[in-house]
Amino acid sequence: MDRDKLIIFVKNPVAGKVKTRLAKSIGDENALEVYCQLLRHTFKVTKSLSLNKEVWYSRFIPQNDIWNEGSFSKKVQSGETLGERMVGAFQNAFNEEVDKVVIIGSDCAELTSGVIEDAFQELEHSDFVIGPAQDGGYYLLGMRDLHSEIFEDIAWSTSSVLQETLRKMEAAGGSVSILKQLNDVDTVEDWNQIKQSLINEKSS
Repeated sequence: MDRDKLIIFVKNPVAGKVKTRLAKSIGDENALEVYCQLLRHTFKVTKSLSLNKEVWYSRFIPQNDIWNEGSFSKKVQSGETLGERMVGAFQNAFNEEVDKVVIIGSDCAELTSGVIEDAFQELEHSDFVIGPAQDGGYYLLGMRDLHSEIFEDIAWSTSSVLQETLRKMEAAGGSVSILKQLNDVDTVEDWNQIKQSLINEKSS
């Protein structure tokens, strides 16, 4: 697993800057607390994985936060669009001559360590792996070589992201493994569906 890399994209937790769709229903401060719970969940499911792990922040690297534990390297995203930021992170990883790279966000309360391990396992025989989200996007993406074209001309934050990305993977001539569908937390309906499990996790 030394030659496998997990990239975790996070936003610096600032009220009004995170979970903006959710904030329209529950307010900026409550949306920030939801996002902090999602960050803690993402940390919990990744901290024990025996992988090279990197946390990529949206704006800056804080001195003290949960990611100080668990052997995470810290970096800052660059680029205007989400696609450009992901390409930069993948490029950085493949420049280090790793074999397999998987990226996840920090919005998926249903994500488990096992799903991430399954993704790397799928890359043993597939060129790409992708985890579909219920909203038409994806919660995980991995590959064995850099294919920056799969991030180009994507209508980010729309229900067509997954299908557009799958078409680009097919055009690249690569084989694709598709993981089980999970639910990202973007709306108050998503939050109501998952919040009890996160509350239980926080108290355990």
